[in-house]
Amino acid sequence: MYQSITVIGRLGRDPEMRYMPNGDPVTSFSLATDRAYTDKSGGKVKETTWFRVSVFGKQAETVNQYLSKGKMALVEGRLTVDVKTGGPKTYTRQDGTVAANFEITAQTVRFLSPKDESSGSGPVEGVDSGSSEGGDNIPF
Repeated sequence: MYQSITVIGRLGRDPEMRYMPNGDPVTSFSLATDRAYTDKSGGKVKETTWFRVSVFGKQAETVNQYLSKGKMALVEGRLTVDVKTGGPKTYTRQDGTVAANFEITAQTVRFLSPKDESSGSGPVEGVDSGSSEGGDNIPF
């Protein structure tokens, strides 16, 4: 069986790198995706979905070094599910309401913002941070 998810969005905060007990690096960051549409009554609706992303190994170091809040990235990986529910990980907020986290374990992270852009718009040339070659054109 196979599971894969691809998400394109902007980082909501700077990545945070830490080390596992065996010394392997892991970097975490949040990624926001937006969807805008017009509802039945003609009103504009903007919907934002947040994902928590974890990246391991050499790619974790690269992501931590080159990505920052507001930068656009493409993440390919697998969803990490709550073993109890089989769905997103749920938790209770401080105000007592229940919330859910969509968590992705990344296999590939591509940088979509130019080096000098902090929060511009539109996809541009992407670089696969897992390879030493740069300049792959994203086909969309």
